[in-house]
Amino acid sequence: MDFDNDDLGPRAFRIRDVCARTGLGRTTVYAAIKSGALKARKCGRRTVILISDLDAWLGTLPTVR
Repeated sequence: MDFDNDDLGPRAFRIRDVCARTGLGRTTVYAAIKSGALKARKCGRRTVILISDLDAWLGTLPTVR
């Protein structure tokens, strides 16, 4: 894996970044984590969500007709 490539962008987001990028509230994000629907990881005291896990979770949300 080559991490020297700057165009990769972030690989994980903090909770506040997930909220800002999705428009969802903290309560919704934490509820998804608690239910096991959204995977989160800990790095020290910080909770982070991998972009791949966020994309997978968003893909499971129901569509609107």
